[in-house]
Amino acid sequence: MTTDTSEKGLETLIMRHMTGTDGLAALPNSVAERPPPYGGSGYTAGCARDYDRAHALDAPQLFAFLRITQPRTLERLAIGDANDAMDINRLKFLKRLSGEIGKRGVIDVLRKGIEHHPAGHFDLFYGTPSLGNARAEALHAENRFSITRQLAYSMDEARRALDLGLFINGLPIATFELKNSLTRQTVADAVQQYRRDRDCYVRRSPGTDGVRYPVDGEGERRRPA
Repeated sequence: MTTDTSEKGLETLIMRHMTGTDGLAALPNSVAERPPPYGGSGYTAGCARDYDRAHALDAPQLFAFLRITQPRTLERLAIGDANDAMDINRLKFLKRLSGEIGKRGVIDVLRKGIEHHPAGHFDLFYGTPSLGNARAEALHAENRFSITRQLAYSMDEARRALDLGLFINGLPIATFELKNSLTRQTVADAVQQYRRDRDCYVRRSPGTDGVRYPVDGEGERRRPA
């Protein structure tokens, strides 16, 4: 059997380990029902076309999570169609959420949720439940962990894409730029890409020669935006 030593091959290997699939068959707006348990480590394969570049969110994953865990609060948003990118109430909510992430950081938003008038409070993640708390266990089980390959993120450069993006309930938590020394690309090249034109959350640069967290020009580790 021929071994695929390309960056695409490494992408596929990671996707199969985490989701049980290669992620190439993921369809847009297809997350309302949980996919069958193909294996992997608890992640599902996301679709790059579901990524909302303007708000830096996987909107279908987000609304699928809210629909299951907080249906009454979501109903108060009065969104006509959660898949309609031009729905005004949908846009207002996503703008609010994106703004809170930019101001507070994605980890704080996941931990504490957001307030959005007139609907009220939205939880964006349910932590590990205490023993015997059936309701908390049920909510925790509804968290959606997804990974998307070839994530086109730039509003200006349509061809710019990150190799992998990790999401929790549609909120981006980490990105990966993969490199292969066999093609004369190293982790150092990935770090330079992040410094030059990647404006993302937690950044990782895995390669066949190691893994790095890119840092800024002063040498300080960048925190989630």
